[in-house]
Amino acid sequence: MTDSDDLLKLENQLCFALVTAARNVVAIYRPILEPLGLTHPQYLVMLALWERSPRTLNDLAAELALDPATASPLVKRLEKEGLIARERSSEDERRLDIRLTPSGQQLRQRALDVPHQVMAAVHMDIQQVATLRDGLSPFAGRAPIGEMRAERG
Repeated sequence: MTDSDDLLKLENQLCFALVTAARNVVAIYRPILEPLGLTHPQYLVMLALWERSPRTLNDLAAELALDPATASPLVKRLEKEGLIARERSSEDERRLDIRLTPSGQQLRQRALDVPHQVMAAVHMDIQQVATLRDGLSPFAGRAPIGEMRAERG
């Protein structure tokens, strides 16, 4: 067997490592977020809103690298839970702004320990997590290949 044959082993595939790691990350977050009443995708929405609120659905979806159609049910669920509110923009009444409610703002305080709990669960410190996150940057935030082709025309 040659070195090039080893490239086709499942264990050597970057895509497989990333997919399994993503699945495991969500599993690590699940019990940490459960006391907050959040799923992992809802947590990501809240993180984005804790950084800046109000936001439009399109802005929020773009920040989270989601389609608006995927982000919309997350927003509706968080609204039902009383953590966010959708309101007509005072600048453009056609636009719905998504903003934190007082309960949503208060939840941030309870979420402050989430990153520390995750680091403890994976036995990594903040520098190790930052190095790993930064190492993934070539794969994060890029348009899928099909979209890149469409953009080029």
